[in-house]
Amino acid sequence: RVRIPLPVSNILWEHCIRLANRTLVEGYANVKKCSNEGRALMQLDFQQFLMKLEKLTDIRPIPDKEFVETYIKAYYLTENDMETWIKEHREYSTKQLTNLVNICLGTYINKKARQKLLATIDDTDRPKR
Repeated sequence: RVRIPLPVSNILWEHCIRLANRTLVEGYANVKKCSNEGRALMQLDFQQFLMKLEKLTDIRPIPDKEFVETYIKAYYLTENDMETWIKEHREYSTKQLTNLVNICLGTYINKKARQKLLATIDDTDRPKR
């Protein structure tokens, strides 16, 4: 056994938590189909994850917690709100944003509206390149 100093342990936990949260969002972005029940389960799963994590570590606040919560909540946005949300949340990848448009709004909006939102994603992504 090797004793790890608390500050080092906290840094390791922080990196692991951040990676786990980023992986959750990436997993949600790979969803092919999502019902209202599926969205609710995403939230429930993440809350369970946070409860277990809070028992394992004393790190507060949980790193990137808002990153995951914000992404899950975006599944509930309307077409008009989604355009604004896309412009305000550049921390998500093009793939993650595209999936939100195609999966959560795909069946509720027409092709023209979907293309407009996808163009917004492309326009938002261009300055980063």
